[in-house]
Amino acid sequence: MDLFSRSWTALRTAVAELPDEDFARPSGCTGWLVRDLVCHLIIDAQDVLITLVTPAEAEPTRDAVTYWNVEDRPPTGEDPLDALTVRLAAAYEEPWLLKFHLDDLGSAAGRAAGLADPALRVGTRDEVLTVGDYLSVYVLEWTLHHLDLIAHLPDAADPPAEGLAGARELLEKIAGAVFPPSLSDKDALLIGTGRRAPTEAEKPDLGELAAKLPFVLG
Repeated sequence: MDLFSRSWTALRTAVAELPDEDFARPSGCTGWLVRDLVCHLIIDAQDVLITLVTPAEAEPTRDAVTYWNVEDRPPTGEDPLDALTVRLAAAYEEPWLLKFHLDDLGSAAGRAAGLADPALRVGTRDEVLTVGDYLSVYVLEWTLHHLDLIAHLPDAADPPAEGLAGARELLEKIAGAVFPPSLSDKDALLIGTGRRAPTEAEKPDLGELAAKLPFVLG
């Protein structure tokens, strides 16, 4: 629960501190500008709020590891929902409106997460998870999107170190593989999810794992 809060607070703070001109820069998500990614974060915050007030009686069908589907190719940005996000982001017109809506919904999502019982079962995407597992899913989500946000913004702050470490640990469990200790947590996440290719110097340490990359999460 604490890691969720730290990761989410850091991401919302990073958005709040962006100058207006950065909203028109590319993000680390294919086909999305920074403004499109921020719009996606607003939708994510809505999903968190909806899920936390959708209790389920059934036994959990997924956990923080099995929640994810590992795809065989990176997104192209042509998915209809991705395109819808771009249109929604453009409708905001001014960056301050995106910041305001993210702060409004994001703060509420953070409060709801802090009040929730980690053992409670909730339903989302036709699956049942405990709140604890569901929020762990979002530690990885927030951390990856924080990296996407700052992909072309060299002066922006990285995600918190504990969030990077927690996200790496979860990605390794999802992938069933351990990234070499020579890779920082940030680099392991970027390379592991296909956000950047490994350098020639990194490939020897990756060994056989290099042939399995990337692990595209959906």
